[in-house]
Amino acid sequence: MSHTDNDPAGEARHIVAALVARARAAQRVADDFDQSRVDELVVAAGWAIIEPGRNRILAELAVHDTGIGSVEDKVRKNHRKTLGLLRDLQGARSVGVIAEHTEIGITEIARPVGVVCAITPSTNPGATPANKIINALKGRNAVIVAPSPKGWSTAERLVGYIHAQFDLIGAPRDLVQLLPAPITKLSTAELMRQCDLVVATGSGANVRAAYACGTPAFGVGAGNVAGIIDETADVEAAAERIVRSKTFDNATSCSSENSIVVVDAVRGPLLAALARQGAVMLAPAQKGVLQSLMWPDGKLSSAVIGQSAQRIAEKAGFADLAAKVPRILMVEEDAQDGFGPDHPFSGEKLSPVLTVYAARDFARCAAHRRSHLCVAGRRAFGRPAQHAGGAGAGARVASAGGARDLQPGALHRHRRQLRQRPAVLVVNGLRHLGQKQFFRQHELSALSEHHPDLDTHRRKRADRGGHLRALVRALWPQLRR
Repeated sequence: MSHTDNDPAGEARHIVAALVARARAAQRVADDFDQSRVDELVVAAGWAIIEPGRNRILAELAVHDTGIGSVEDKVRKNHRKTLGLLRDLQGARSVGVIAEHTEIGITEIARPVGVVCAITPSTNPGATPANKIINALKGRNAVIVAPSPKGWSTAERLVGYIHAQFDLIGAPRDLVQLLPAPITKLSTAELMRQCDLVVATGSGANVRAAYACGTPAFGVGAGNVAGIIDETADVEAAAERIVRSKTFDNATSCSSENSIVVVDAVRGPLLAALARQGAVMLAPAQKGVLQSLMWPDGKLSSAVIGQSAQRIAEKAGFADLAAKVPRILMVEEDAQDGFGPDHPFSGEKLSPVLTVYAARDFARCAAHRRSHLCVAGRRAFGRPAQHAGGAGAGARVASAGGARDLQPGALHRHRRQLRQRPAVLVVNGLRHLGQKQFFRQHELSALSEHHPDLDTHRRKRADRGGHLRALVRALWPQLRR
């Protein structure tokens, strides 16, 4: 019996130390790479998941082992997220001098951070590790992936594919490694402690652990997107796009709607349009049963995460409803006080369950949304209101017919009014939701697949206001369509 058998913490330290030592040796090799060699690494890692045959294998393995999501949607997600990132990184400098600001006498020189610890969730066990790996490699870093236990097999296959691509270009395999199974909180915590940077995606607990580990960390936790539908919206288009978003990969994406706030004047037509798209509103008694299923001990149950609406209905005992093959399940909450821990339907659900709030007018809708200060995104459908400001004034900046009425210089005013930390870009008809939407800065990469002009202008970062105005000008012809 080894001395580590009775010392799990010591064993974890030993295993992680060996991984980190190999990663540091490989990173020292990469430290001497020029930009073209770094970009070769990036493309090799991207092709490991984008290649159609490998993409499908990873998607099928992810759904089989995690029981979460849809194979076809994961195939699309693996492709689009990775391709969008590759396009964002194409031509971006990450070696040596990357910018010179002669007017203020500053030269920016890029250097690697070292070894990156990548914490990844079971909801996205293919694309999230791949994208973290690509970002780390772009900076000449080594990366060690710590997946969820359910997602480990998918991450292992992905890392194997990346190693095969590295062999073709003569790159060191140890630039990309995987924390060995079984994945435990102890081994993950030790990896976070020994690495130079932690990038964590997943549950709030994972993100809090990353921030508390003593190593510099970036965290992306729960999302809680809320949409607003007012009387000027095209309710048929809004309903179709909401359902499409809410059913994609069974709502495992943090950008999927978790709730909508509907102006009273269009509540009936919108609910009817959603019903035509396969959405079903639950009765109050059914809502109580569903809540007990989804949060049996106050925490979201893995029994519903990434499951179809039909499967959730079956688990809740709604046999007649399940037989109708619903696409999403809807519940109503009170718009005055139906928020917070005592109202779990107001939070992230990671499943095709949508919470519906009603409000008298748009200003009330915006006020209700401000109850979710931790909201992961905000969206609205409709056209500009004629008003003199107020809490929700910034939400209505693009007309139902197009964005021609939008004044680019107003973007920062609206950002301040919404008290949004991320930069806000308001566009019309982009992505998959309705007449107008809000996009956080880091969401813009998702648009590049459909709008190639976006990539060039995303790199104009000297002035954020100028950057946003350049984006609007670049997209103006498409916004007017």
